[in-house]
Amino acid sequence: MLGIGAFKQRLPRPEEALPGRDQPLPLHSNQHFVNSHPLKDRFAGYERIRFAMGCFWGAERKFWTLPGVYSTSVGYAGGVTPNPTYEEVCSGLTGHTEVVEVVFDPKLVSVAQLLQVFWESHDPTQGMRQGNDTGTQYRSAIHCLTEAEYAAAVASRDAYAVQLEAAGYGPITTEIVYPAPTYYYAEDYHQQYLAKNPNGYCGIGGTGVSCPIGLPPAAG
Repeated sequence: MLGIGAFKQRLPRPEEALPGRDQPLPLHSNQHFVNSHPLKDRFAGYERIRFAMGCFWGAERKFWTLPGVYSTSVGYAGGVTPNPTYEEVCSGLTGHTEVVEVVFDPKLVSVAQLLQVFWESHDPTQGMRQGNDTGTQYRSAIHCLTEAEYAAAVASRDAYAVQLEAAGYGPITTEIVYPAPTYYYAEDYHQQYLAKNPNGYCGIGGTGVSCPIGLPPAAG
């Protein structure tokens, strides 16, 4: 049988995945540590999209600072194991990646603007890793809740791929999924972690290549 380390670079097959549990992990506080808005709600009048771009501590901070973003939370998605714990996800035996859910007001910030932050804030060409963080839980992904988000995500990927190739990077490995897979909220201590721990670890870093979304067309 393969050791746990062997799963760090490939997704587990269903028969290999951890069984998880029937009940979700308790979310003891439903209040965003930074802006006091709810983490879990119907969010009537708002839209949602989910991003995976490496360690979710730093990724979440990228979005809660944006004007027009109403709330953010972190969790696990894209795998097999129901209601996983952080330790289970880090084992590579759940198939999940670390995800940030972004709740936003579309009148104040567009999906295109959120996508631009996503692409420019990490290296989407690294497969099952992000910088020094290695494993399936660090893979890049966009989980879309509407067809419009999916279309925008695919178009942005194709546009950014051209820029990355010109800068010497390899193909984009980001998963773009619609409809979004089940989202499991992470443990309380992970929520808004870098606001609670300002000197905490943040492994988020971009390529330095600008994403063309929202940029004026080149003169020609």
